[in-house]
Amino acid sequence: MSQDSTTVPETSRKLSGRRRREIVAVLLFSGGPIFESSIPLSVFGIDRQDAGVPRYRLLVCAGEDVPLRTTGGLELTAPYGLEALSRAGTVVVPAWRSITQPPPAAALDALRRAHEEGARIVGLCTGAFVLAAAGLLDGRPATTHWMYAPTLAKRYPSVHVDPRELFVDDGDVLTSAGTAAGIDLCLHIVRTDHGADAAGALARRLVVPPRRSGGQERYLDRSLPEEIGADPLAEVVAWALEHLHEQFDVEALAARAYMSRRTFDRRFRSLTGSAPLQWLITQRVLQAQRLLETSDYSVDEVAGRCGFRSPVALRGHFRRQLGSSPAAYRAAYRARRPQGGPADRPDRLERLERADRAEVIEPRAGDHSLPLRRPGAPGASTGHSGHPQHHPHAPHPDPGKPESDAYAPRLPEQAAGRSPGRPSLPGQRERPVG
Repeated sequence: MSQDSTTVPETSRKLSGRRRREIVAVLLFSGGPIFESSIPLSVFGIDRQDAGVPRYRLLVCAGEDVPLRTTGGLELTAPYGLEALSRAGTVVVPAWRSITQPPPAAALDALRRAHEEGARIVGLCTGAFVLAAAGLLDGRPATTHWMYAPTLAKRYPSVHVDPRELFVDDGDVLTSAGTAAGIDLCLHIVRTDHGADAAGALARRLVVPPRRSGGQERYLDRSLPEEIGADPLAEVVAWALEHLHEQFDVEALAARAYMSRRTFDRRFRSLTGSAPLQWLITQRVLQAQRLLETSDYSVDEVAGRCGFRSPVALRGHFRRQLGSSPAAYRAAYRARRPQGGPADRPDRLERLERADRAEVIEPRAGDHSLPLRRPGAPGASTGHSGHPQHHPHAPHPDPGKPESDAYAPRLPEQAAGRSPGRPSLPGQRERPVG
């Protein structure tokens, strides 16, 4: 289940008697990036009870019998091996060194055994590849860094990869997007275990927001699986990227691939991890971003050069993916990089947002039809800059009503009511307060 769900799935197994809910094992491998590796160590390994954060017990485990060298050539020494996973109620794989290499068989066996005995298994960023190699993501929703999502979907077709999410909670198996999204997922785990107050206290201590809205859509790029060059669809994908300025649809791409629409959809999804229509819309929005940043084309001209049938279609899809109108996005970008023109002033942002919200009715999530104009909004009148001219009688949105966000995290905040104090484990090293 993704982070916008409203209930937690009841897929968790009963935890075996030798495992403890408050014990978190972090599985480290050589070659892993140090930032991702440090996230669960900081969240679960430091005693912050003075700040109102319930205490976890951390076991740092080596996933292989080799020196653990990480970013910058640093060498780590893990105090525990794979045998320590047998005590943990939560096992975190913060990263994997290479998406092209298979993880060690012994580590995969240990993860499967932990899952069978009821432990919660967590993969941060490329750690999802380790979970997938262990078979723990088969038939489940999952995410990873947007850059690696197509490869994950192609290599493990039984995994339902969603590159839009910051993290996905499927009950006893959880995955996150890259780098900072690992913090989001760890905070979510604390929130699930101990409630919103504990997660909020930890977020304040880490100086991060307790919840981030939106997903990975704003960071998506043109990246495709490394293996695409050998796939028959590679030529079709390359053609689409070179002709985004033309108006064509998925039927046209299927015809170029000499496939039926159904076969093309299935093959394309297995290759990229995305439906072809959603992929095409994403690429057109990305191209619009580039033109808004680097050119002086009006919004109408940008829409035409990105293959949208109208500026209204561009505005609807742009707002759904980036949470902003094209005009406001350009103004914000230029406000950060002043160019001296009056259109670059940041005080235009709110007015531009109001104008676009008054003009366009957003489609429902999953509806790829063109956005509709509000009654009373101007028909097609635009200024020289391409921004819609606001009609004096056009209705304004309720300022107290939040805008819809199709991919914002909306999992329930569960307060477990557990005591913050935890008994010490024999032989467990104490962590410094920080």
